[in-house]
Amino acid sequence: MKAAVVNDFSRPLEIKDVPVPTPGPGEVLVRIEASGLCHTDIHAAHGDWPVKPTPPFIPGHEGVGIVEALGEGVVHRVLGERVALPWLGSACGHCDHCVNGWETLCESQQNTGYSRDGGFAEYAVADATYVVPVPDGVDPFDAAPLTCAGVTTYKAVKVAHIQPTEKVAIFGVGGLGHLALQYAAIVGGTVIAVDIEDAKLDLALELGADHVINARANDPVEAIEALGGCDVAIVLAVLPSVFEQAFASLRRGGRLVCVGLPPESDGPMALPIFATVLKGISVIGSIVGTRQDLAEVFALHAQGRTRVIAEPRKLDEVNEAIEDVISGRVAARLVFEL
Repeated sequence: MKAAVVNDFSRPLEIKDVPVPTPGPGEVLVRIEASGLCHTDIHAAHGDWPVKPTPPFIPGHEGVGIVEALGEGVVHRVLGERVALPWLGSACGHCDHCVNGWETLCESQQNTGYSRDGGFAEYAVADATYVVPVPDGVDPFDAAPLTCAGVTTYKAVKVAHIQPTEKVAIFGVGGLGHLALQYAAIVGGTVIAVDIEDAKLDLALELGADHVINARANDPVEAIEALGGCDVAIVLAVLPSVFEQAFASLRRGGRLVCVGLPPESDGPMALPIFATVLKGISVIGSIVGTRQDLAEVFALHAQGRTRVIAEPRKLDEVNEAIEDVISGRVAARLVFEL
């Protein structure tokens, strides 16, 4: 099969022929139809984070495709079923996090496209328990970005406990942000989209944002304060300075939801202790959603409640696609069609 392989963190991905994997006990073989390019895949390919994947490996944690073979003991998946292969490739299933609905915090988890091969290939093997069925009416091209960008921002909105009419600032309108603002609107938030590109802010307005702020042309803290401050700030950008701006834009009792993950070299964000305490600010780290969260994301999309903005690419173009994402030339998401 064709696959995009990371052989070395300092070199481009290599398109090569590799053996089609065989599903082991409890696994399924999935013929990949579409696989989204997430910034996490780029961090994985470059070895940007403290815990690094081990080359050679195949990235991709937004893979969607058809179950082609069942491993021994698999009875809850069927041949021909369309499934998604999310970041959470597997978890232990019995620790306190797993049994309390926080499987994404399991310390024994395996991650698709990171600690196990992912969807940048014509076929992938996945744990049958942790793939998520894609409902009829959800195209694989749309399902791919929803598998990470969707479920990650949906979870961020969930943990923020947004109340109707609360002001919600989304910092970064891209692959994640264009979905985050839709979920914030669905739960009744008044949405403020913040970005440095007018084209992305125009997209935000098209998708239902109530206010937009160009952070290159205006101080976003002052602009949000002019609107009365925000109750929730969800940060999808990866610069520590943006997290600090988001914090400063919060009203008393506000919640800062941290989602974007910068390279380790970018350093920490600085939070003022007095303002955090005296204003009663909550700082929340939000990781990707669970299998149930992803099922809800798919259900919302099947109901026509969300739109996915994405451009198609071929797997052979993986390195060019990565450069386009890094340079900011992509409006929202790129999806490899296989």
